[in-house]
Amino acid sequence: MTISSDIRGYWDAAAAGFDDEPDHGLRAGPTLRAWTDRLASWLPSGPGDVLDIGCGTGSLTALAAGAGHRVTGVDLSPRMIALARAKLAAAGLPARFLVGDAADPPTGDTRFDAVVCRHLVWTLPDPPAALSGWVERLRPGGTLVLVEGHRRQSGGDTPYVTGAGTLPWYGGIGADALVAAVRPLVTGVRVEDLAGDPLLWGKEVTDERYAVIARV
Repeated sequence: MTISSDIRGYWDAAAAGFDDEPDHGLRAGPTLRAWTDRLASWLPSGPGDVLDIGCGTGSLTALAAGAGHRVTGVDLSPRMIALARAKLAAAGLPARFLVGDAADPPTGDTRFDAVVCRHLVWTLPDPPAALSGWVERLRPGGTLVLVEGHRRQSGGDTPYVTGAGTLPWYGGIGADALVAAVRPLVTGVRVEDLAGDPLLWGKEVTDERYAVIARV
């Protein structure tokens, strides 16, 4: 078993209960509205092509599609993708979903107006290479949105995969370090603190949570 297959297995096992977390399922009205407002402020104002990397069960995919964007969701976990397809279908929202590695999304030569990635970079074996590849998938003037922080893992009490300690950003990455990794790839970058808005998480939080919004 490789660490990639172990990671796929971990998230497949976590899929059924993934949406139980308030910020994953977005089932509560205030949390749903908080993420809707944030995502609208980060994405292009008009309908555009959006790539949701590590889309999980498709909650952010649904928000972007509901705002009129043409969305492609990618996730390593087939079970996550199956739930995402069902969620968008139940909502009557169009989206394309692909099973694939977030580090190298199987989108071919397609270019996007925005790439969104939430709570994923800590799982990557080579985060700088992945970031570079994501930026290459953006059209000129496109936007890269990274929602991150020091949040080690999700998916309940299942221990994370063997060898996870070798992942460069395992345990999360601070905003300053992530900006330093992104800045050489883009023309402009800013950070929004997210820890101070409990509506986003369905509770008060004390760890570092933020969004990096970069333009190419």
